[in-house]
Parts: sequence; structure tokens; C-alpha cells
Amino acid sequence: MLLDVNVTFGAVLAVLLALAAAVVAVARLGRARDTLLAGGRAAVQLVAVSLVIGWVVRSVPLLLCFLLLMYAVAVRTAGRRVVPAPGPGWWWAGVPIAAAVAPVVLALVTTGLVPVKGVTLVPVTGILVGGALTATVLAGRRALDELETRWGEVEAGLAIGLAEREARLEVARPAAADALLPGMDQTRTVGLVTLPGAFVGMLLGGASPLHAGAVQLFVLIALLAVQAVAAATALELVARGRLVRPRAGEGSPVA
Repeated sequence: MLLDVNVTFGAVLAVLLALAAAVVAVARLGRARDTLLAGGRAAVQLVAVSLVIGWVVRSVPLLLCFLLLMYAVAVRTAGRRVVPAPGPGWWWAGVPIAAAVAPVVLALVTTGLVPVKGVTLVPVTGILVGGALTATVLAGRRALDELETRWGEVEAGLAIGLAEREARLEVARPAAADALLPGMDQTRTVGLVTLPGAFVGMLLGGASPLHAGAVQLFVLIALLAVQAVAAATALELVARGRLVRPRAGEGSPVA
């Protein structure tokens, strides 16, 4: 066992969470309360999921319902991050996640690489949904931020005859591309800077280093595909005015 779950384990976690909240407060990086709530939610959710997974793996219908729940939570989270409050049209954030994850999971299942069993399908799908969520949020937020600050350039594009979609894309595309950087960096440095969870988990479970490396490579490449599709779809939705923010004032580019 990698970690002993005992009183010391709980105390160390509490200290680390308190330290994170304190740094956020002192450096004014946000609300310390949000950090504490995130840590508390993570603990409760992981305990609940650990109990639920042992139940849903025995039934395919329950397994599918659990996967849909994962997707619904990801959509709600992305909607709140990209469109604050969430504002109108927040549910469009579900399109990039579905467009990115569904084809990959379907391909993995139909080719037999991932069997329809909770013990394998849940973690693989969870990793892919998480990657799509991150790419959607980063691409959507960065694209909308850029449109807000550089709306004059969009108007200039319209003045020379560009369609609004093309004018928005010219401004938002470089910013949205930043959403791919975390995945790119993780893939480029794997094994040299980081040892991802799938690799370490398989080694601890008794798998050979070669097998563990192959599985981790598979996860990383799948994530690259998922994040690329999610970011591209989110950018397109921003360019077409589907992912928008509430009106901040007259002439707001994202109203």
C-alpha cells in the first residue's frame, strides 16, 4: 500500500489544505474559503464514489447511468467557469465535452481495447472527461477574455468585409490554443519530469514497467486527441456566439 490511511494521514491532509488556503488568502489569489470547500468536497466525493463504484460495476445500466452523471457534472462545471453565474447558454459547454469524449470512448469499446466493465471503463472515461473539461474551460474563457479586450480588432475585421465568425476567430484563436499547453507539456515531459497516476498505479499493482508505460502512453495520446477536439469545438462555439457571457455594458463583444 502506497499510503496508510490513519490519523496521521488525515492530519497531514488537513495541514496541507490549510496551508493552501492560507497562501491563497495572503497572496490574494482568490477566496481561501473556496480552497477549503474544494478540499472538503473532494474528500466527501471520493468516499462516495469509492462506495458507488463497487456497486455499479455489477450492472451495465447502472454503469451507463454513472457515466452520464460524470458527464452532467462536467457540463455544469464547464458552464459555470466559461459563462459565469452560469449565464444564458451555459449548457453549450456540454457540446465540446461530448464531441471530444464520445467518439474516443466508442472507438475504445468497439475495438475491444476497453471492455464494458466498470473497473476499466469508469477510470478511462473519467480521465478523458476531465481532460475535455479542462480544455473546454481554458479555451472558452481565454477566447472570451480576448474578445472582451480586443473587440476593436473584431470591429476592424468587420469593417474590411470579414464575416463576424471569421473576425472573432482571428482574435480568439491564438488565445484558445493556450488550452492545449498543459496536455502538451505533460506529454512532452512524461517520464522525465512527471510520473502520471496511471503509470504509478499499475506499477504498484504489480504490472511490468513496459506494460505500465504502454497504458500511460495510450492515456496521454487519447487525452491529446480529446483536448484538441474540445478546444476546437469550444472556439467554434465562441466564434458563432453560442458560448457567451452576460452583457457587461453597451457594445460588449460577448453580449
